[in-house]
Formats: sequence, C-alpha cells, structure tokens
Amino acid sequence: MHTVINDEFYMKLAIGLAERIVGQTGINPAVGCVIVNDGQIVGMGAHLKRGEGHAEVHALQMAGPRADGGTAYVTLEPCSHYGKTPPCSLRLMEAGVKRVVVACTDPNPVVAGRGLTLLREHAIEVKVGVLAAEAERIIEPFAKYITTGLPYVTLKTAQTLDGKIATHEGHSQWITNEQAREVVHTLRHRHQAIMVGIGTVLQDDPSLTTRLSVQGLNPIRLIVDSQLSLPLNAKVVRDQLAPTWVLTTMNADQERAIALERLGVTVIRINKGKRVDVRKAIAACGQREISSILLEGGGHLNGSMLEAGLIDRVVLMMAPKIVGHPDAPGSFMFPGPAKMSDAYCLEQVSVEVLGNNIIIKGVPGRHEQEREEE
Repeated sequence: MHTVINDEFYMKLAIGLAERIVGQTGINPAVGCVIVNDGQIVGMGAHLKRGEGHAEVHALQMAGPRADGGTAYVTLEPCSHYGKTPPCSLRLMEAGVKRVVVACTDPNPVVAGRGLTLLREHAIEVKVGVLAAEAERIIEPFAKYITTGLPYVTLKTAQTLDGKIATHEGHSQWITNEQAREVVHTLRHRHQAIMVGIGTVLQDDPSLTTRLSVQGLNPIRLIVDSQLSLPLNAKVVRDQLAPTWVLTTMNADQERAIALERLGVTVIRINKGKRVDVRKAIAACGQREISSILLEGGGHLNGSMLEAGLIDRVVLMMAPKIVGHPDAPGSFMFPGPAKMSDAYCLEQVSVEVLGNNIIIKGVPGRHEQEREEE
C-alpha cells in the first residue's frame, strides 16, 4: 500500500490530533492543526483546554520562525474574533503562513466564513473542504450546542438478544463483555455529562465514573429524580469523584433538597408536576454549559428522550444472551407506534463486532413511511 503525500495526508494527522482530545475542551470544539514548510512538519498542536491556546497557537509555538512561508492544516476554520484568546486568523498572518487548508467551516452562523475571508483579504491562499465529513463528525456536539444551545445526546444501552437490559429481578451485571465495557468508559471520558434515571441509582448504586486502564475524565453526573428519592448514602452522593446534579420537580421535598445540597449535590428544579419534563431538563443543562451528554438510562428514560426527539446518536451494545420473562425491562419502554411503518429508524448505521458482542451505532431518523413517501 502506497501513501500519497498531499493535503489529505497532513489533514489526517490534524484530525487525529483533534480526535484524541475530544472530551477535554468543555463546550469548545476539539481542533487539530499541523504546519508544514519545505516538505517538513514543523509544528503540531491541539486545543487542549477551554480558555487556553487554540490548536493553531500551539502549532505556531512549536514551529517558531519555520512557520514563515508554510502551510497550516486546520480541522476547523480559524477564529476571527477576540474571545478568551486572540483570533487565530491574525496569529497565522503574523507568523507569515502563506497557505491555510481547512477541513470544515465554523458551524456558528454568526462567525462562519469570517476567518476565511480575513485570511483571503491578506493574500493568504485558502482551501476548504479537505476531509470535511471526518472533521465535522468530531465537532458534532459543538455544532449542535452553538446553533441550538442544547447538548448533544448520545444514548448508550446494553441489551440481550431479546432486548432486555436486566432480568425480571433487576440483575444487570454484566450483559456485555469486557471489551464493550471499555468502549462505554471511553464514551464517558468523551462526554461532559452522564445521565441516568433514579431507578438506575436505586437498583445498582453505580459510581457513573470513567474507569480505564489509564486515567480518564469523570463526567458530571446527572440524575433525573422527580421526587428526590436519591439516597444520601448513594455512591454518587458520597464518593466526591465528580459533580452530581439532580434534576427534579418544583414539588420535590425542600428538606430533602437541603440535605443533598449539604453533601455537595446540586439540586435543579425543572418544572411543576409529578415528573421531570425531559425537554426542559435538557434545555437547563445547555443553559449551564453542558454541551454533550451520555444517556445511560433505563427503558423509561430512554423512551421519553427518544419520543421527545432529544437523542442525537444511539450506541446499542448487544450480547448473545436471552433472558426472557415479560417483566424483564427493555431498552426502550414507551407506548410506541401501532404500525411497524411508524417505528423509529436509525440512519447512518454502522456495525462493529467486539468478541461475541455487537455494537450498532446510528442516528435516529424519520419514520420508515416518511422516507418511502419522498
């Protein structure tokens, strides 16, 4: 196999840099940059932390004077505005970069294209769209958050062949194999928050932390708990390994809320009534600068979120096991459609085999009937 050195060759390296820091930039996008001059890579960088230097800045610092006359490969359009850091377009111009290759433009409609325009106005050659689809996939959470104010939600569920997430007695450890569980912890590392329903906490008393062979980032733990039933001795309350937020109703007991807050839990009242409105709950998370959520809910929370149109991606892990029993909970428990043509369908489907487990990934799309009518 021969590797051709061209714009895609260097952009793949920049995308690789961005891919590896997903999860550690907060609401900011994961971005990679590579600077090439006279056929040599002279600088590389990634945006490592919100509020600190962008990918271009780190790459320019490495390149030093060798950036002059070079080409910068950037996975996302260089910024053109002053925020927590100076604009990267200006930094590239000051360094003498003569050519900028960009994978995708900024999804923020307020600033999209301005960085490219600024570069072109200063006689810098600009090329856009190199490996755009790969770069856009990396910044999907940022793109949704910056355009809607809502977090990007990935629903992960582990189930048996007959669609069960536990036995009829509530036993669920472990459905999937160790390889699949490692994937789950990687997903936790790459999301700002993890969401479960109170039923999961009462049944399993989980830690909801990231446990990998190397240290990972623990997400903020979001517990949907309409009546504030969260035990004061639950691991998510006592372990202090990550922030815990409880999303509850206006009707929930005030004394219980005070007791949880004294233990460091953040109690957020979402709406009146007996149940938390998941649409308002997700909006509240966005208002508090949560741009990505990994949903590891039970069947009822999963069903509510799916019906509300709040799921952006599904990661379904399936093990070759059958548990049966009509009372065993399923991955999605909601009224559902009366006709198969009205069933929820996944689009952009990919399938991965991990040992004897299967991972199906996809994006919730339109009903089958809607697609056939087009």
